[in-house]
Amino acid sequence: MNARDDKPIIQRDEGHFERAVSRRSFLKMAGIAAASIGTGGSLAALLAGCGGESVTTTSATATSTSTAAGVVTTSGATTTVSSGPEAGDPVKIGFVTPQTGPLAAFGIPDKYCMDRANESFADGLVCGDGKKHPVSISMQDSQSDTNRAAQVTGDLINNEGVQLIVAASTGTTVPPVADQCEASGVPLLSTDCTWEQFHYGRGLKAPTDSFKWTYLFFFGMSNLVPTYLGLWDLLPNDKVLGGMWPNEVAGNTARPIFTDAAKGKGYTVVDPGAWQPGTEDYTAMISMFKKNAVEVVQGFMTPPDMANFWKQSVQQGFKPKVATIAIGTLFPQAIEAIGEIGAGLTTEVWWTPAWPFKSSLTGETCQQFADEYEARSNSQWTQPLLHYVVFEMAADVLKRASDPTSKDAILIAITTMKLDTIAGTVDFTSPVADNTAHPVPNCYTSPCLGGQWVKGSGKWPFDLKVVYNGTFPAVPTDATIMPLA
Repeated sequence: MNARDDKPIIQRDEGHFERAVSRRSFLKMAGIAAASIGTGGSLAALLAGCGGESVTTTSATATSTSTAAGVVTTSGATTTVSSGPEAGDPVKIGFVTPQTGPLAAFGIPDKYCMDRANESFADGLVCGDGKKHPVSISMQDSQSDTNRAAQVTGDLINNEGVQLIVAASTGTTVPPVADQCEASGVPLLSTDCTWEQFHYGRGLKAPTDSFKWTYLFFFGMSNLVPTYLGLWDLLPNDKVLGGMWPNEVAGNTARPIFTDAAKGKGYTVVDPGAWQPGTEDYTAMISMFKKNAVEVVQGFMTPPDMANFWKQSVQQGFKPKVATIAIGTLFPQAIEAIGEIGAGLTTEVWWTPAWPFKSSLTGETCQQFADEYEARSNSQWTQPLLHYVVFEMAADVLKRASDPTSKDAILIAITTMKLDTIAGTVDFTSPVADNTAHPVPNCYTSPCLGGQWVKGSGKWPFDLKVVYNGTFPAVPTDATIMPLA
């Protein structure tokens, strides 16, 4: 890990502010206690200390041997084996997620994901020490705010004594959680934040730089940009791109990346400038797009902002052929809030029931997992069901950690993770190399496709169809892209 003790931490949110905090005042001194193991005594004592089967051997003369069941009298050599693993100390996992605020749509299925994990942990988890440990999960609401995300993470660490943190949902939640974990020396497993925000957005400069305690499994701009460009190429258009990039971390990161990539593919880029999240009047941007004959729109917008922008676009006669908005068009609830004019909007697809993977905890396919969610919640499946992956990863590292109550032992298990999950394979043991699934030491990437919302043909008002799979052919397309009506 690169030491940056004298540099400021920049806390960011989806809105417009950056606040520098002295790292020396932010970091906690974390002491790591050396574990000592005493040896000696009989073979039975050694095996009992290791949490394996308890073996008691008596001599040929009659003796009384104490066991968990009581006293057994023997008249000869006898071996008694106890059933089941020894009970271990409790292990606690903290879970930070936006349950309220403008990003609450990301957290809609998170309680279901946590409940399913709790069901898997209900009888305890046999961990790497051979003992069965009770495992509990404490969920905290980030309220879609960076400061709140950091605060509740600190509470989980300092007040609830968690051994491991898991987190999900955008650059507003994951980076501040990660910074708090890194400062406190607590392992983090996270998802649903681009890896570039996780790596470079938190201050690292080179792809070979690394953090010590914090890890991510999710795609990045390096996956998203070719997905969008491939999606747009499916529709004939005038190669004029309008950018709706707000003045916050995701928008400011996307602006130069999409501008350069689009120009490299022959696009003219029309950028009305950074705008404030929460803007209510988009007339100036829409007028600029109409004046420059924009036929392709890309942006990063929260669902409420997207709903306002798109309704005003239709009212003011702006008619692009394709509009692909990250975040704002991900969820069925967001499209329903837009109404009928939401049909035809396109989005990235980073999880779907058609994903060809299975849960490492339950063995369910993605379709079975989504069906169970719909049955329990009476709600349509949504992409953040992928968040279940953090609990699969957590279970894997606890099962392999030599001491699941030790943060250092958990960290070792994370660095050696190679696991097939409901969101794909995560492999932190693979070589780190550019243009691979392991681009930087602490991040491993998941697949990304292109999708389009169409009017529902069954129970739900809208269905999300895969229309572009050039970046992940393992999932077939199930519809042909159509221009916006």
